[in-house]
Amino acid sequence: MEKIRYIKENEYYLLEDFLYEAIFIPEGIEPPPRDIIQKEELQVYIRDFGKLPDDICLVAETDGKVVGAVWTRIMHDYGNIDDKTPSFAISLYKEYRGKGIGTRLMLEMIGKLRERGYEQASLAVQKANYAVRMYLKTGFEIIDENDEEYIMLYRFKENQ
Repeated sequence: MEKIRYIKENEYYLLEDFLYEAIFIPEGIEPPPRDIIQKEELQVYIRDFGKLPDDICLVAETDGKVVGAVWTRIMHDYGNIDDKTPSFAISLYKEYRGKGIGTRLMLEMIGKLRERGYEQASLAVQKANYAVRMYLKTGFEIIDENDEEYIMLYRFKENQ
């Protein structure tokens, strides 16, 4: 059984792993090189994490090993709505996917954001990503889309 807890400061380096794991790779496509996470549009998710007041990260730990993370921050990422809405990032190591851990992480983070008084939270997800179903199940709704991605929003008032 895994436990969900706040990330420790000495574990922030793990966000690089989880950022790479969060990159959706469609079936049959070769994964990008690991250094892709150094691109500016991806660094916005993790650079100086923990230094901004809206940075929050929860991790799932199984048998003493961190196996997944969900983190939010107010940033100008793909899912950005405005400067008051935190954006979600979530990922799990491959062997821990499909076991409900991601859903638990999402629900825990939604609870933390609700406690902190946020009105909404957002995320961007590729349309082909199986996680779209999980996001819909946890209360996110599609509010915009382009050819490849959905922009999804969770409204705390409507999901009480």
